[in-house]
Amino acid sequence: MKLIVGLGNPGSKYADNRHNIGFMALDRIAADHGFGPWKTRFQGLVAEGRLGDLRVTLLKPGTFMNLSGQSVGEAMRYLKLTPADVIVLHDELDLAPGKCRVKTGGGHAGHNGLRSIHQHIGADYERVRLGIGHPGHKDRVAGYVLSDFAKADQEWLDDLLRGISDGAPHLAAGDGGRFQNAVAARTAPPRNGSPQPSAKRLPPEPRQAPPAEPASEGPQSLADKLKGLADRFR
Repeated sequence: MKLIVGLGNPGSKYADNRHNIGFMALDRIAADHGFGPWKTRFQGLVAEGRLGDLRVTLLKPGTFMNLSGQSVGEAMRYLKLTPADVIVLHDELDLAPGKCRVKTGGGHAGHNGLRSIHQHIGADYERVRLGIGHPGHKDRVAGYVLSDFAKADQEWLDDLLRGISDGAPHLAAGDGGRFQNAVAARTAPPRNGSPQPSAKRLPPEPRQAPPAEPASEGPQSLADKLKGLADRFR
């Protein structure tokens, strides 16, 4: 079994925030892969189903971002899982919008949700870093992550969420490479506009000279003209 966690803040006020991209990803996976209804458990919302051959529990902590570890730790212990069975999807300021990277272990880089999870289960879990871009200055970060995605972001955001859902069975199976390939197929599809080799042109056929007019035999006599006229009316 795998526990896949999406990070975000509960409530409609935060639903479209950049900080809630982890919740959005889990909603898309649950809808596309026929998971059961969301139920209140482990201080959050859970949905159960299968990705490929694996049983999977999806978890959206309801504790607010900076206490996410309480919910994740409770779920992991109840399901008798280890940190290696936990995958956390979260927003990432240090990746360009629409980029996606898989990472196991390491620091929390100041992310409050990851910091809380580190405190409750340690650092040896897998993360899926979902790029939202950076506002440009650290003083603007809080307002940026707690504001909604702009209309201009909707196209790449939808592509990213679709790619995550496409690759979710590979992610659950531990194949990060194939998961990222599935995401890339949505977010950076191969270009089809490369020029096709043109058909080989045949050289134009040489122009044929118009048939030569019969050479003039000089002016006809009056008798010849009358004879020709008579021949035409026979």
